[in-house]
Amino acid sequence: MTSRRLFRIALAAGLLLSGVLAGAASASAGTPVYWRVPATGARAAELAKAGFDVGESDSGAAYVIGDEGVAGKLRALGYRPEFFDTVYKDLPAASPSLAADTFYGGYRTVAAHEAHLAQVAAAHPDLATEYTIGQSWKKAQGQGGHDVQAICLTKKQAGDCTLSTTSPKPKFVLMAQIHARELSTGELAWRWIDYLADGYATDATAKSILDTTEVWVVPMANPDGVDIVASGGNSPKLQRKNADNSRGGCSGTDIGIDVNRNSTFRWGGDSDSPCDETYQGASAGSEPEAKALEGLFRKIYPVQRGTGDNDPAPATARGTMITLHSYGNDIIIPWGFTQSKSPNDAQYRKLGAKYAASNGYLVGTNAETVGYDTSGTTDDFTYGALGVASVTFEVGPSSGTCGGFLPKYTCVDSTFWPETKDSFIAAAKAAAAPYQQ
Repeated sequence: MTSRRLFRIALAAGLLLSGVLAGAASASAGTPVYWRVPATGARAAELAKAGFDVGESDSGAAYVIGDEGVAGKLRALGYRPEFFDTVYKDLPAASPSLAADTFYGGYRTVAAHEAHLAQVAAAHPDLATEYTIGQSWKKAQGQGGHDVQAICLTKKQAGDCTLSTTSPKPKFVLMAQIHARELSTGELAWRWIDYLADGYATDATAKSILDTTEVWVVPMANPDGVDIVASGGNSPKLQRKNADNSRGGCSGTDIGIDVNRNSTFRWGGDSDSPCDETYQGASAGSEPEAKALEGLFRKIYPVQRGTGDNDPAPATARGTMITLHSYGNDIIIPWGFTQSKSPNDAQYRKLGAKYAASNGYLVGTNAETVGYDTSGTTDDFTYGALGVASVTFEVGPSSGTCGGFLPKYTCVDSTFWPETKDSFIAAAKAAAAPYQQ
């Protein structure tokens, strides 16, 4: 275990000591909490594949979400779960200033994000182009749902933001909320859009980025899932997957396919059980959200590496991508599907160090960060299939007011945006030559 992770756990233990009894009481009443379960990395992966909701793991423990009933199941298997933290953070008193299209203290709904993209495109026609890149599962089934939307930001010149692999400017893509309950990520995408579009006229860095680079943002990669989360209001539902309820007879927040296990590159190493949180779907790329994302990437990035796992992206390859997740304060570099290092590992660590300069996030592979392998992920696809320098950000700490999947909304501006803004800037600046940093 790294010293940084030891510090996290020690700090959490100190901060949460006074809340242990209250947290245990909440769990017994049916409210989910985080349980710390001593387990090796391999056993943590087994817990996830057995259907437990593992939020994070390290070399000494897995952090499982559930109520006292879940803790009882863990004990029956020989584990010793201990209360670690609450899932739901204390909210301020209801404020009349909160917009109708927000929930849980200020987080925006899908409708708010859709309106935001339209407003930015209308207000900045010289900078912004809005795209529909596909559909959510519910919309594809004629059950309501949403378009999956993206926005391209650049100071427009001929050929810019045209869904072309040969357009002149390098590209940086930021995508968020592919796991619906990871609330802070969509808000960070919102702030990144506004920083660039509103800041172009007055901020030298924003101007420099948009003069030289195409910045693409997908703020809601899993809009149906976010609808489910938001339907809980001040008790957001812990929906991770999309809304595909066609398999397994699952109920509640167990329905769906994990879109970040459904990509077509090296698919098939995660769960085959439809009600599991990491259910990968019946086949690679089966879900319309995965199709939408891969379609966008293939339209804007050329193929820049060979097909073998050990074929490196060349030094001349262009393009960066960050997929935002929470939580863990990590920057995860490929590969995800195997514990073998990618052929660009050394370059990734240099690039990751630039991203981490402003926040101190831990840079490493899955084995060095979250502790388990992941197949069919978005960043493995963009790197593996296209050669784009792609990483996962796990935003926020494991515990406390700003920790977990549902941090207090004020943490977005007080902590997460200041920690990640410079990382996004670094990714945009690196898009022209990410493997030469």
